[in-house]
Amino acid sequence: MTVQPPNHCDVSTILDTMCPMHLVLDATGHIRHVGPTLQKLRPDRSMTGARFLEVFELNRPRAMSTMADLLTASGVKLHLQFRAEPRTAFKGELMPGPDPGEATINLSFGISIMDAVRDYSLTSADFAATDLAVEMLYLVEAKSAAMDASRTLNLRLQGAMIAAEEQAFTDTLTGLKNRRAMDHVLGRLMEGCDPFALMQLDLDFFKAVNDSQGHAAGDHVLQIVARIMVDETREKDTVARVGGDEFVLLFPGLTDHKTLGELARRVIDRLESPIPFEGTVCSISASIGTVLSSDYKSPAAETLLADADVALYASKHAGRACHRFFVPELRLPAEIPTTSPGIALPDAPNGVCG
Repeated sequence: MTVQPPNHCDVSTILDTMCPMHLVLDATGHIRHVGPTLQKLRPDRSMTGARFLEVFELNRPRAMSTMADLLTASGVKLHLQFRAEPRTAFKGELMPGPDPGEATINLSFGISIMDAVRDYSLTSADFAATDLAVEMLYLVEAKSAAMDASRTLNLRLQGAMIAAEEQAFTDTLTGLKNRRAMDHVLGRLMEGCDPFALMQLDLDFFKAVNDSQGHAAGDHVLQIVARIMVDETREKDTVARVGGDEFVLLFPGLTDHKTLGELARRVIDRLESPIPFEGTVCSISASIGTVLSSDYKSPAAETLLADADVALYASKHAGRACHRFFVPELRLPAEIPTTSPGIALPDAPNGVCG
């Protein structure tokens, strides 16, 4: 039986496979052969036939200009880089070839491997299977995948946190801000330098709707009320439901009596329109009290809310469907009826009633 000899590869094929970033120089210092990965770095021009020292700049050892000079660096670590952009840096080692005057130089990227992988879109297939660069690429790919997964998870967590925070600051029935959100915004406004207005609104006759037409009708009314207040306010204003039928509106940068009075009048007028619900109508109105931060030297949030509440109940006592700005005179003794002779609640411009 005839035994077939094993297949043998020529030296160039062996070097291309095991040292894909090598090059072979002839006795004149010209490049005779280039490894596939090294040539991939200059895809638009062949290095074969070019003079080695015209393609590469040798940084260490220096003062080498001939092939004879290069041969003296046998076994010495070379530091070199491309002369043309991108000026990729290499580490290398030169070994004399089998023919006199020839040499083989094997190159690597050293610590600049990640830059080279990025600049030239290299993969593990561009390196010898035993090259430690392959292991590094695997680690980088694994790290990149882990970072991508971590980023995705972080985005999901951030989204969940934002959603949870939004839910914590939102009244679920109306979609308005809740008491907690109002306190947060009011605190920010108190810390700032700009004046603002705080308007407190309470629905009139809302309990009668709940009692006579049921809570479903009441919920429907609250949702319509919320929509009207959002329609009548600016995007930067805050509309919050702070109780069953109690609302607080915050107006940063707005303290003009006329503008606020007209806004309150529009809201009251719209809320007095009958609200249809399942074949019937719900009738309500609103009373409003407003305070201006500019009327105080350094007020506390509790003071503003309390004074807005005083103005609100002055509106109710004036006949409901009214708006009052707070003035100290509204703080009447509880035992004195608001209709007593000689006592008058402030009228326009401090308030408007229907």
